[in-house]
Amino acid sequence: METTELRRLIALEDTHWWYRERRAILRREVRALGRPGRALDVGAAGGGNTQVLVEAGWDATATDHCETAVETARRRGLKAVRADARALPFETSSVSLVTAFDVLEHIREDHLVTEEIARVLAPGGHALIAVPCDMSLWSPHDDAVGHVRRYGRDSLTVVVEKAGLTIDRLWSWNVLLRPLVARHRRRSTGGSDLRRTPLLLNAGLSAVVCAERYLPVKSLKGVTLFLRARLNR
Repeated sequence: METTELRRLIALEDTHWWYRERRAILRREVRALGRPGRALDVGAAGGGNTQVLVEAGWDATATDHCETAVETARRRGLKAVRADARALPFETSSVSLVTAFDVLEHIREDHLVTEEIARVLAPGGHALIAVPCDMSLWSPHDDAVGHVRRYGRDSLTVVVEKAGLTIDRLWSWNVLLRPLVARHRRRSTGGSDLRRTPLLLNAGLSAVVCAERYLPVKSLKGVTLFLRARLNR
């Protein structure tokens, strides 16, 4: 992701409905994992998700390829390291949890990233991964933020399982708003969707996406795929 787009993300992630609900998902998932340990947040941007891990009791380190992102995370008081997700500077079997939200779609050699995730995980450790789904939703937004692909359930499953990880759960997110997103993307003439949303609209979109917590829609097509996997070796 270009520095300009990254700065936009950092400015938005504390208040934007999209990022706030994703953090809520992360909180629920790590709570379900039980006792906290050492965690690695790959592609952490400004460290918003890393902060969630720290607040949940994890000894978390943010990594990102962009120095701006690393500096931002450090200013938040987080541990942060500049790193390539394809060659993580961490010892084998050294962490209990790896999070990688919106990382794989930026890297052509996505299999190298999942292999690195598997390498640094200790036996019994978990990975939480989020990616944009469905190439039919491809738009100028994907070009602007540096995506090289969007995933289907099969393609995500393949790259994760080939790395040696076992998938515990795979589900769709942002299902209810998919028609709105698809319409917006079809009409888009350029640039990313990373922009501030008016207060009332932000609250309304937040209410809609939060409703998915209680509805049986996770097997339907959405805008994002979430995956939780573990290392059994």
